[in-house]
Amino acid sequence: MRYSYVSHLYCPKCGNTFGTSEQHQLCTCGSPLLVAYDLDEMKKNVAPEEWGTREPTLWRYHELLPVEEEHHVVSLGEGMTPLIPMRELGNDMSIGNLYMKDEALIPTGTFKARGAAVGVSKAKEVGVKELAMPTNGNAGAAWGLYAARAGIIATIVMPADAPKITRNEVALSGANLYLVNGLISDAGKIVGKAVMDYNLYDASTLKEPYRIEGKKTMGLEIAEQLNWKMPDVILYPTGGGVGLIGIYKALNELKELGWVKGKLPRLVAVQSTGCAPIVKAWEEGKRESEFWNDSETLAFGINVPKALGDFLVLDAIYNTDGCAIAIDDESMLREQEKVANMEGSFICPEGAAAFAAIRRLRENGWIGRNETVVALNTGAGIKYPDTVRVSAEMLGKGDRV
Repeated sequence: MRYSYVSHLYCPKCGNTFGTSEQHQLCTCGSPLLVAYDLDEMKKNVAPEEWGTREPTLWRYHELLPVEEEHHVVSLGEGMTPLIPMRELGNDMSIGNLYMKDEALIPTGTFKARGAAVGVSKAKEVGVKELAMPTNGNAGAAWGLYAARAGIIATIVMPADAPKITRNEVALSGANLYLVNGLISDAGKIVGKAVMDYNLYDASTLKEPYRIEGKKTMGLEIAEQLNWKMPDVILYPTGGGVGLIGIYKALNELKELGWVKGKLPRLVAVQSTGCAPIVKAWEEGKRESEFWNDSETLAFGINVPKALGDFLVLDAIYNTDGCAIAIDDESMLREQEKVANMEGSFICPEGAAAFAAIRRLRENGWIGRNETVVALNTGAGIKYPDTVRVSAEMLGKGDRV
Protein backbone atom coordinates (compact mmCIF):
# COMPACT_ATOMS: atom_id res chain seq x y z
CA MET A 1 0.00 0.00 0.00
CA ARG A 2 1.20 3.51 -0.76
CA TYR A 3 2.72 5.41 2.15
CA SER A 4 1.45 8.75 0.81
CA TYR A 5 -1.19 9.75 -1.72
CA VAL A 6 0.54 13.06 -2.43
CA SER A 7 -0.09 14.15 -6.01
CA HIS A 8 1.47 17.54 -6.77
CA LEU A 9 1.99 21.13 -5.68
CA TYR A 10 -0.29 23.86 -6.94
CA CYS A 11 -0.51 27.63 -6.76
CA PRO A 12 -3.77 28.93 -5.23
CA LYS A 13 -3.37 32.21 -7.14
CA CYS A 14 -2.35 31.37 -10.71
CA GLY A 15 -2.98 27.61 -10.88
CA ASN A 16 0.57 26.54 -11.80
CA THR A 17 1.46 22.98 -10.79
CA PHE A 18 4.77 21.45 -9.73
CA GLY A 19 6.13 18.03 -8.80
CA THR A 20 6.92 16.93 -5.25
CA SER A 21 10.23 15.15 -5.83
CA GLU A 22 12.25 18.37 -6.33
CA GLN A 23 12.94 21.38 -4.11
CA HIS A 24 10.36 24.14 -4.51
CA GLN A 25 9.82 27.45 -2.76
CA LEU A 26 7.24 30.01 -3.93
CA CYS A 27 5.39 29.90 -7.23
CA THR A 28 6.82 31.99 -10.05
CA CYS A 29 3.98 34.46 -9.37
CA GLY A 30 5.18 34.88 -5.77
CA SER A 31 2.39 32.95 -4.06
CA PRO A 32 2.90 30.14 -1.54
CA LEU A 33 2.39 26.63 -2.96
CA LEU A 34 -0.06 24.11 -1.52
CA VAL A 35 0.03 20.30 -1.56
CA ALA A 36 -2.62 18.26 -3.40
CA TYR A 37 -3.45 14.58 -2.81
CA ASP A 38 -5.13 11.88 -4.89
CA LEU A 39 -8.16 11.71 -2.62
CA ASP A 40 -10.23 9.59 -4.99
CA GLU A 41 -7.59 6.87 -4.94
CA MET A 42 -7.07 7.21 -1.20
CA LYS A 43 -10.80 6.81 -0.62
CA LYS A 44 -10.65 3.35 -2.22
CA ASN A 45 -7.85 2.08 -0.01
CA VAL A 46 -8.01 3.80 3.39
CA ALA A 47 -10.75 4.02 6.04
CA PRO A 48 -10.75 6.36 9.04
CA GLU A 49 -10.96 3.37 11.40
CA GLU A 50 -7.50 2.30 10.22
CA TRP A 51 -5.95 5.54 11.46
CA GLY A 52 -7.27 4.79 14.94
CA THR A 53 -5.26 1.56 15.19
CA ARG A 54 -1.88 3.24 14.64
CA GLU A 55 0.73 4.81 16.90
CA PRO A 56 -0.45 8.05 18.55
CA THR A 57 1.65 10.49 16.48
CA LEU A 58 0.78 12.72 13.55
CA TRP A 59 2.39 10.13 11.25
CA ARG A 60 -0.71 7.96 11.72
CA TYR A 61 -2.07 10.19 8.91
CA HIS A 62 0.83 9.45 6.54
CA GLU A 63 -1.42 8.89 3.52
CA LEU A 64 -2.46 12.54 3.81
CA LEU A 65 1.07 13.84 4.35
CA PRO A 66 3.68 14.68 1.68
CA VAL A 67 6.57 12.38 2.66
CA GLU A 68 6.56 9.59 0.10
CA GLU A 69 9.00 7.10 1.66
CA GLU A 70 8.74 6.18 5.34
CA HIS A 71 12.51 6.02 5.86
CA HIS A 72 12.71 9.80 5.32
CA VAL A 73 10.47 10.50 8.32
CA VAL A 74 12.16 12.57 11.05
CA SER A 75 10.18 12.25 14.27
CA LEU A 76 10.35 12.90 18.00
CA GLY A 77 6.93 11.38 18.66
CA GLU A 78 4.96 14.55 17.86
CA GLY A 79 1.20 14.71 17.55
CA MET A 80 -2.01 13.37 19.14
CA THR A 81 -2.08 16.05 21.81
CA PRO A 82 -5.10 15.89 24.11
CA LEU A 83 -8.43 17.55 23.44
CA ILE A 84 -9.36 18.56 26.97
CA PRO A 85 -12.89 19.45 28.18
CA MET A 86 -12.73 22.82 29.98
CA ARG A 87 -15.82 22.46 32.15
CA GLU A 88 -15.14 25.03 34.87
CA LEU A 89 -14.01 27.66 32.39
CA GLY A 90 -16.96 26.77 30.15
CA ASN A 91 -19.36 27.27 33.04
CA ASP A 92 -17.71 30.62 33.77
CA MET A 93 -18.28 31.65 30.14
CA SER A 94 -21.73 30.00 29.83
CA ILE A 95 -20.53 27.56 27.16
CA GLY A 96 -21.58 23.93 27.53
CA ASN A 97 -18.97 22.31 25.27
CA LEU A 98 -15.62 24.05 25.53
CA TYR A 99 -12.42 22.21 24.66
CA MET A 100 -8.72 22.99 24.56
CA LYS A 101 -6.42 21.36 22.02
CA ASP A 102 -3.29 21.43 24.15
CA GLU A 103 -0.09 21.70 22.11
CA ALA A 104 2.00 22.26 25.25
CA LEU A 105 2.69 18.53 25.43
CA ILE A 106 4.31 18.20 22.02
CA PRO A 107 8.12 17.96 21.56
CA THR A 108 9.82 21.38 21.95
CA GLY A 109 6.75 22.53 23.91
CA THR A 110 4.79 24.16 21.07
CA PHE A 111 2.77 23.27 17.99
CA LYS A 112 5.75 24.40 15.86
CA ALA A 113 7.09 20.84 16.19
CA ARG A 114 4.35 19.67 13.80
CA GLY A 115 5.48 21.94 10.98
CA ALA A 116 9.13 21.16 11.69
CA ALA A 117 8.58 17.38 11.67
CA VAL A 118 6.88 17.32 8.29
CA GLY A 119 8.86 20.21 6.78
CA VAL A 120 12.24 18.75 7.78
CA SER A 121 11.24 15.22 6.74
CA LYS A 122 10.26 16.42 3.27
CA ALA A 123 13.37 18.60 3.04
CA LYS A 124 15.45 15.50 3.77
CA GLU A 125 13.53 13.56 1.13
CA VAL A 126 14.20 16.16 -1.59
CA GLY A 127 17.89 16.39 -0.72
CA VAL A 128 18.16 19.62 1.31
CA LYS A 129 21.55 19.92 3.03
CA GLU A 130 21.20 23.39 4.60
CA LEU A 131 18.15 25.50 5.42
CA ALA A 132 17.56 29.00 6.77
CA MET A 133 14.60 30.71 8.40
CA PRO A 134 13.53 33.76 10.44
CA THR A 135 11.57 33.12 13.62
CA ASN A 136 9.95 34.74 16.64
CA GLY A 137 11.51 31.93 18.69
CA ASN A 138 9.53 28.71 18.93
CA ALA A 139 9.58 27.81 15.24
CA GLY A 140 13.32 28.34 15.07
CA ALA A 141 13.81 26.14 18.14
CA ALA A 142 11.72 23.36 16.61
CA TRP A 143 13.31 23.55 13.16
CA GLY A 144 16.81 23.75 14.65
CA LEU A 145 16.27 20.62 16.74
CA TYR A 146 14.53 18.61 14.00
CA ALA A 147 17.17 19.67 11.47
CA ALA A 148 19.83 18.39 13.89
CA ARG A 149 18.04 15.04 14.08
CA ALA A 150 17.90 14.90 10.27
CA GLY A 151 21.56 15.86 9.81
CA ILE A 152 20.63 19.11 8.05
CA ILE A 153 22.50 22.36 8.80
CA ALA A 154 20.17 25.14 9.99
CA THR A 155 20.66 28.90 10.04
CA ILE A 156 18.16 30.64 12.31
CA VAL A 157 17.64 34.43 12.60
CA MET A 158 15.45 35.80 15.40
CA PRO A 159 14.75 39.09 17.19
CA ALA A 160 17.20 39.76 20.04
CA ASP A 161 14.29 40.06 22.50
CA ALA A 162 12.85 36.63 21.62
CA PRO A 163 12.29 34.44 24.70
CA LYS A 164 15.66 33.35 26.09
CA ILE A 165 14.68 29.70 26.26
CA THR A 166 14.09 29.55 22.50
CA ARG A 167 17.46 31.18 21.83
CA ASN A 168 19.06 28.53 24.01
CA GLU A 169 17.26 25.70 22.20
CA VAL A 170 18.57 26.92 18.85
CA ALA A 171 22.10 27.36 20.16
CA LEU A 172 22.16 23.89 21.74
CA SER A 173 20.88 22.30 18.51
CA GLY A 174 24.10 23.37 16.81
CA ALA A 175 22.32 25.64 14.35
CA ASN A 176 23.87 28.92 13.22
CA LEU A 177 22.01 31.46 15.38
CA TYR A 178 21.87 35.17 14.54
CA LEU A 179 20.05 37.81 16.58
CA VAL A 180 18.66 41.00 15.06
CA ASN A 181 17.55 44.22 16.74
CA GLY A 182 14.09 44.33 15.22
CA LEU A 183 11.05 42.21 14.36
CA ILE A 184 10.59 38.92 12.54
CA SER A 185 10.10 40.97 9.35
CA ASP A 186 13.64 42.32 9.79
CA ALA A 187 14.95 38.80 10.39
CA GLY A 188 13.18 37.75 7.20
CA LYS A 189 15.10 40.29 5.14
CA ILE A 190 18.40 38.92 6.45
CA VAL A 191 17.35 35.35 5.67
CA GLY A 192 16.24 36.36 2.17
CA LYS A 193 19.70 37.76 1.44
CA ALA A 194 21.44 34.70 2.90
CA VAL A 195 19.27 32.37 0.80
CA MET A 196 20.30 34.25 -2.35
CA ASP A 197 23.98 34.60 -1.44
CA TYR A 198 24.57 31.03 -0.26
CA ASN A 199 21.90 29.05 -2.14
CA LEU A 200 20.17 27.86 1.04
CA TYR A 201 16.76 26.21 1.26
CA ASP A 202 14.34 28.87 2.49
CA ALA A 203 12.25 27.43 5.33
CA SER A 204 10.53 30.75 6.09
CA THR A 205 6.81 30.57 6.81
CA LEU A 206 5.00 29.49 3.60
CA LYS A 207 8.13 29.87 1.45
CA GLU A 208 8.30 26.08 1.46
CA PRO A 209 5.07 24.10 0.96
CA TYR A 210 5.24 21.50 3.70
CA ARG A 211 5.02 23.27 7.06
CA ILE A 212 1.28 23.65 6.44
CA GLU A 213 0.95 19.88 6.09
CA GLY A 214 2.39 19.34 9.56
CA LYS A 215 0.17 22.02 11.06
CA LYS A 216 -2.95 20.65 9.37
CA THR A 217 -2.69 17.52 11.52
CA MET A 218 -4.19 19.59 14.35
CA GLY A 219 -7.39 19.65 12.29
CA LEU A 220 -7.20 15.93 11.54
CA GLU A 221 -6.75 15.15 15.23
CA ILE A 222 -9.62 17.38 16.34
CA ALA A 223 -11.94 15.61 13.89
CA GLU A 224 -10.79 12.16 15.01
CA GLN A 225 -10.99 13.06 18.71
CA LEU A 226 -14.57 14.27 18.22
CA ASN A 227 -15.46 10.97 16.48
CA TRP A 228 -15.44 12.55 13.03
CA LYS A 229 -17.93 15.24 13.99
CA MET A 230 -16.87 18.82 13.44
CA PRO A 231 -17.09 21.42 16.19
CA ASP A 232 -19.02 24.65 15.64
CA VAL A 233 -16.08 27.01 16.22
CA ILE A 234 -12.27 26.68 16.23
CA LEU A 235 -10.14 29.59 17.48
CA TYR A 236 -6.50 29.88 16.53
CA PRO A 237 -3.88 32.44 17.71
CA THR A 238 -2.76 33.94 14.41
CA GLY A 239 0.64 35.34 13.49
CA GLY A 240 1.72 33.82 10.18
CA GLY A 241 -1.56 31.91 10.26
CA VAL A 242 -0.17 28.61 8.96
CA GLY A 243 -2.07 26.56 11.54
CA LEU A 244 -5.41 28.14 10.64
CA ILE A 245 -4.73 27.61 6.92
CA GLY A 246 -3.74 24.02 7.69
CA ILE A 247 -6.81 23.24 9.81
CA TYR A 248 -9.05 24.63 7.06
CA LYS A 249 -7.20 22.51 4.48
CA ALA A 250 -7.44 19.37 6.63
CA LEU A 251 -11.18 19.66 7.22
CA ASN A 252 -11.82 20.28 3.52
CA GLU A 253 -9.78 17.18 2.64
CA LEU A 254 -11.72 15.10 5.19
CA LYS A 255 -14.97 16.41 3.75
CA GLU A 256 -13.88 15.47 0.22
CA LEU A 257 -13.01 11.99 1.48
CA GLY A 258 -16.51 11.78 2.98
CA TRP A 259 -15.17 11.22 6.49
CA VAL A 260 -16.83 14.32 7.94
CA LYS A 261 -20.13 15.89 6.93
CA GLY A 262 -21.96 19.18 7.31
CA LYS A 263 -20.76 22.74 7.58
CA LEU A 264 -17.16 23.46 8.37
CA PRO A 265 -16.48 25.02 11.79
CA ARG A 266 -16.42 28.82 11.89
CA LEU A 267 -12.72 29.65 12.04
CA VAL A 268 -11.56 32.54 14.20
CA ALA A 269 -8.19 34.28 13.81
CA VAL A 270 -7.13 35.67 17.19
CA GLN A 271 -4.55 38.46 17.23
CA SER A 272 -3.20 41.07 19.64
CA THR A 273 -4.38 44.68 19.64
CA GLY A 274 -0.67 45.51 19.35
CA CYS A 275 -0.38 43.59 16.07
CA ALA A 276 -3.66 42.94 14.27
CA PRO A 277 -3.22 43.15 10.48
CA ILE A 278 -5.59 40.22 9.78
CA VAL A 279 -8.26 41.70 12.05
CA LYS A 280 -8.04 45.07 10.33
CA ALA A 281 -8.27 43.47 6.89
CA TRP A 282 -11.27 41.35 7.92
CA GLU A 283 -13.08 44.33 9.46
CA GLU A 284 -12.55 46.22 6.19
CA GLY A 285 -13.64 43.28 4.03
CA LYS A 286 -10.27 43.00 2.32
CA ARG A 287 -8.59 39.90 0.88
CA GLU A 288 -5.05 40.90 1.92
CA SER A 289 -3.62 42.71 4.92
CA GLU A 290 -1.38 45.75 5.24
CA PHE A 291 1.93 45.88 7.11
CA TRP A 292 1.30 46.70 10.80
CA ASN A 293 3.73 49.39 11.93
CA ASP A 294 5.30 49.45 15.41
CA SER A 295 3.86 46.09 16.40
CA GLU A 296 4.25 45.05 20.03
CA THR A 297 2.68 42.37 22.24
CA LEU A 298 3.54 39.99 25.09
CA ALA A 299 2.26 37.17 22.88
CA PHE A 300 5.53 37.00 20.97
CA GLY A 301 4.40 34.19 18.69
CA ILE A 302 1.69 36.29 17.05
CA ASN A 303 3.78 39.42 16.60
CA VAL A 304 3.84 39.17 12.79
CA PRO A 305 3.28 42.54 11.08
CA LYS A 306 2.56 41.07 7.63
CA ALA A 307 1.92 37.40 6.85
CA LEU A 308 2.89 36.05 3.42
CA GLY A 309 -0.22 33.85 3.45
CA ASP A 310 -2.62 36.50 4.72
CA PHE A 311 -4.94 35.97 1.73
CA LEU A 312 -5.21 32.27 2.60
CA VAL A 313 -6.02 33.09 6.25
CA LEU A 314 -8.70 35.56 5.19
CA ASP A 315 -10.14 33.11 2.65
CA ALA A 316 -10.48 30.49 5.41
CA ILE A 317 -12.28 32.99 7.65
CA TYR A 318 -14.63 34.25 4.93
CA ASN A 319 -15.40 30.75 3.57
CA THR A 320 -16.43 29.43 6.99
CA ASP A 321 -18.40 32.51 8.14
CA GLY A 322 -15.70 32.99 10.77
CA CYS A 323 -14.22 36.19 12.14
CA ALA A 324 -11.02 37.87 13.33
CA ILE A 325 -10.64 39.46 16.76
CA ALA A 326 -7.89 41.34 18.59
CA ILE A 327 -7.20 40.90 22.32
CA ASP A 328 -5.18 43.30 24.49
CA ASP A 329 -2.26 42.02 26.56
CA GLU A 330 -4.01 42.78 29.86
CA SER A 331 -6.96 40.56 28.92
CA MET A 332 -4.55 37.78 27.86
CA LEU A 333 -2.82 37.84 31.24
CA ARG A 334 -6.13 37.78 33.11
CA GLU A 335 -7.33 34.83 31.03
CA GLN A 336 -4.02 32.98 31.49
CA GLU A 337 -4.53 33.25 35.26
CA LYS A 338 -8.17 32.11 35.02
CA VAL A 339 -7.26 29.02 32.97
CA ALA A 340 -4.53 28.05 35.44
CA ASN A 341 -6.80 28.68 38.45
CA MET A 342 -9.93 27.00 37.09
CA GLU A 343 -8.50 24.22 34.94
CA GLY A 344 -4.96 23.62 36.19
CA SER A 345 -3.39 24.38 32.79
CA PHE A 346 -0.46 26.78 32.48
CA ILE A 347 -0.98 27.94 28.91
CA CYS A 348 1.03 30.32 26.73
CA PRO A 349 -0.04 33.95 26.15
CA GLU A 350 -1.19 33.13 22.61
CA GLY A 351 -3.45 30.36 23.95
CA ALA A 352 -4.74 32.76 26.60
CA ALA A 353 -5.63 35.20 23.81
CA ALA A 354 -7.80 32.48 22.23
CA PHE A 355 -9.71 31.92 25.47
CA ALA A 356 -10.11 35.66 26.01
CA ALA A 357 -11.54 35.84 22.48
CA ILE A 358 -14.04 33.09 23.31
CA ARG A 359 -15.15 35.03 26.38
CA ARG A 360 -15.60 38.19 24.28
CA LEU A 361 -17.46 36.38 21.47
CA ARG A 362 -19.75 34.61 23.94
CA GLU A 363 -20.58 37.91 25.62
CA ASN A 364 -21.60 39.52 22.33
CA GLY A 365 -23.60 36.47 21.22
CA TRP A 366 -21.39 35.41 18.31
CA ILE A 367 -20.78 32.09 20.10
CA GLY A 368 -23.88 30.33 21.39
CA ARG A 369 -24.28 28.62 24.76
CA ASN A 370 -24.74 25.12 23.29
CA GLU A 371 -22.09 25.28 20.60
CA THR A 372 -19.00 23.07 20.61
CA VAL A 373 -15.97 25.33 20.76
CA VAL A 374 -12.28 24.38 20.42
CA ALA A 375 -9.42 26.70 21.36
CA LEU A 376 -5.85 26.02 20.34
CA ASN A 377 -3.33 26.45 23.12
CA THR A 378 -0.26 26.59 20.92
CA GLY A 379 2.41 26.10 23.57
CA ALA A 380 3.51 25.65 27.16
CA GLY A 381 3.36 28.61 29.53
CA ILE A 382 6.78 27.69 30.93
CA LYS A 383 8.34 28.76 27.62
CA TYR A 384 7.35 32.36 28.48
CA PRO A 385 8.59 32.82 32.07
CA ASP A 386 8.98 36.58 31.71
CA THR A 387 5.38 37.23 30.65
CA VAL A 388 3.68 35.72 33.68
CA ARG A 389 2.23 38.20 36.13
CA VAL A 390 2.26 36.93 39.73
CA SER A 391 1.18 39.35 42.44
CA ALA A 392 2.75 39.67 45.89
CA GLU A 393 -0.58 38.50 47.30
CA MET A 394 -0.31 35.22 45.34
CA LEU A 395 3.26 34.67 46.48
CA GLY A 396 2.23 35.31 50.06
CA LYS A 397 -0.35 32.51 50.17
CA GLY A 398 2.19 30.04 51.49
CA ASP A 399 3.74 32.28 54.16
CA ARG A 400 2.03 30.48 57.03
CA VAL A 401 3.46 27.05 56.12
